[in-house]
Amino acid sequence: MSTRAMPNCLQADDVSVTFAGLRALKHVSLRLERGQIVGLIGPNGAGKTTLVNVLTGFNALNTGRVLLDTTVLHGLTADAFRRQGVARTFQGGRLFRNLSVQDNLEVTAVGLGMSRRAAMAEAQRVLQWMDLTHLADRLAGVLPYTDERRVGIARAIIGRPAFLLLDEPAAGMSEHEAADLRAIIARIAQEIGCGVLLIEHNVRLVLSICSYIVVLDTGEVIEQGDPDRIRQSERVRHAYMGTAAETVADPLAAEDA
Repeated sequence: MSTRAMPNCLQADDVSVTFAGLRALKHVSLRLERGQIVGLIGPNGAGKTTLVNVLTGFNALNTGRVLLDTTVLHGLTADAFRRQGVARTFQGGRLFRNLSVQDNLEVTAVGLGMSRRAAMAEAQRVLQWMDLTHLADRLAGVLPYTDERRVGIARAIIGRPAFLLLDEPAAGMSEHEAADLRAIIARIAQEIGCGVLLIEHNVRLVLSICSYIVVLDTGEVIEQGDPDRIRQSERVRHAYMGTAAETVADPLAAEDA
């Protein structure tokens, strides 16, 4: 994708989604600009992954719009979203387990229209940028969990997308591993110029890196603003009641890293 054609804003505008009569999202709006890191948090069942699916073409919406600048995206296929510069990762990784790490990245590049030679060069470039060249020949199916997550991110940034949506990238990671992930996310925003939407249960990570945070609960936006506003919000604290004990104890008390 040419940098001259790079869009500047990905936007969900008044989006509602219903599954079998159950409203999963209710008039949700969210704006992500290039180079910005926005957090999306909320308790289990809040609608976070549904919103990511809508913003990447994996779920249809019932009402509202998905816009890339002024271009309407909703109604397009997920691969069309990707070719327009909207990339994502998945909670479950979804790597091709019987292919090497290098081949996983090359397949993505070829899918974006690159020649085989260009795809090989792009895969090597991204692996080097992510400091993953030592994994190039490893089968994806035997990777340790954290390496699988990093390779998933590497695959997502093939072709220098304008926007990257990370769905629970720190799940199962230690604090040290999450700190390494934080550095990677910062580099993606700063060096590639990606707008990053970070969907996470690790509130400490979100508060430490995001300039703006949107909080969902039962499919609705209950709060949004900078980290200080989110920390001070009683509505956010209330939304987290009933989740994991360590989260309930002090869900928003994390200090900036």
